[in-house]
Amino acid sequence: MGLSASLYSGTSGLKVHGEGMSVVGNNIANVSTVGFKASRIYFEDALSQEITVANGVGQVGRGAAVGAIYGDFSQGSLETTSESTDLAIGGNGFFIVSPKGEEVEYYTRAGNFRFDEDGYLVDPHGYVVQGWVVQQEDETQVATSTTTAQESTGVRTVGTPTDIRLENFQSPPQETTTVSMVVNLDSRSEDNSTSTTDPFFAMFDQWDATQDTPLGDTAYAYQSTIRVYDENGTSHDLTVYFDPVEDNITNTGGERYWEYMVAVNPNEDNRSFWSSGDTKRGVLMIGTLTFNSAGELADMTAFTINGTPPAGYDYNDLETWEPAAFSQNGYPIFTPNFLGNTNADYTSDTNALNIELNFGLRNRDFTDNGIGPGWTGSSDQASDIGTTITNLDSFNDAERSALSVTNYSTGSTTIYQSQDGYTAGFLQNITVDRDGVITGRYSNGQILELYALTLADFNNRYGLRREGGNLFAETRQSGPPLTGLAGTGGKGTIASNSLEQSNVDLATEFVKMITVEKGFQANSKTITTTDNMLSVLIQIKR
Repeated sequence: MGLSASLYSGTSGLKVHGEGMSVVGNNIANVSTVGFKASRIYFEDALSQEITVANGVGQVGRGAAVGAIYGDFSQGSLETTSESTDLAIGGNGFFIVSPKGEEVEYYTRAGNFRFDEDGYLVDPHGYVVQGWVVQQEDETQVATSTTTAQESTGVRTVGTPTDIRLENFQSPPQETTTVSMVVNLDSRSEDNSTSTTDPFFAMFDQWDATQDTPLGDTAYAYQSTIRVYDENGTSHDLTVYFDPVEDNITNTGGERYWEYMVAVNPNEDNRSFWSSGDTKRGVLMIGTLTFNSAGELADMTAFTINGTPPAGYDYNDLETWEPAAFSQNGYPIFTPNFLGNTNADYTSDTNALNIELNFGLRNRDFTDNGIGPGWTGSSDQASDIGTTITNLDSFNDAERSALSVTNYSTGSTTIYQSQDGYTAGFLQNITVDRDGVITGRYSNGQILELYALTLADFNNRYGLRREGGNLFAETRQSGPPLTGLAGTGGKGTIASNSLEQSNVDLATEFVKMITVEKGFQANSKTITTTDNMLSVLIQIKR
């Protein structure tokens, strides 16, 4: 084998230690690189040469070689930032980015993302972050359905991962479908509107849409107004008027009765059956509230216009007002038509946009007992009630909530009111939760889930190819990506307003630098010593 083999052994040692110093140097150079994962170099001995020895065959090493260079995918520390699109992964997984218009995907732990001029969420190279579109739940309810919609948990995604892009910076308007109103009606109030024939609908009798003020201030005991929205996002003032019913009724049995009327500005009631001069235009629902002696809401009635009036009557007569239908939640519903849409005047119309009225009392039984699903009684029209209390219809199975309309001996006041409609809004800011769901907050108060970030992991992440720019690429050794939502399938969670820092440990790298340096120095000593030996060999000739 000769002394020259020693030279090659020393040379191999110099080479591998030189590569080792490159790895250490690269780690140190990226000590401040966002999301950088350090590398570790592993040496191995070279193929040994067999030689003949006294006891048979021996082996002499031929130096060292680079066995493997593996990435260190341990978690880096997280730095807090002021940008909501700075994202870090706590645990396993990679963000997926793709060049615009290409089918190439790269993987990265660096989450310093921003929205570009076209609304794409991109990394510093302009590669678009990938995610799933979040399915928006349909908030529209079928008004007369008796089945309660099942609520789902978690986020629902649509299709395959795609470019995350905010194409529409507006939140579309949502028409009102529910009005909740809880008031206390002073039991000491006087009966302001009276009628000898229809005392339970005296306010309805006094309503005159042809006047500038359809109902005078002295015609009711209390009113509460709430703003509702049509499907175009236009707001409308919806007023509920209340007045006790005391005159012209008998045998109350300790119970107290109030009439109520739901109305809007007559100019905004565009149901097609109204004609010029109709006095009841603007009235959407009429009914009564029944309170027990303790002032608790015990029952109620509700009447609306549900169809063509009987012969000889028009929509201004109580004969045309029928028991209201119920929403799937068990509340009576009325049907405005603010925009004058076709086939949208009655509750059962195809294009009807119904609104449920929640006074804190709901119906749990939708059986049809002859006057309409959910009602018990004998009054097919409001005019059937007259002055007789026993003619008042009832809920089949009334359930009072903890928060409901009351009739206590204290001042009338609105305790709580709400509705679920809203106008159009503009995007104000973006947030990302720990599950990687990107949520938009809009000026109309809406919070919409837009995208869910796609995370990828690999069976052999050490087989990934480094592409530079904090990017990794899939290889046959790494296997295909295993994609999923953050926090599922062993993948980490997302931290917004945070960036993962380099996981390079300077103390460790400096120790390795010293070790590599000494190894390089020792191998160079092998070469110089072998050189001296060769010099002695050459001098033998002398």
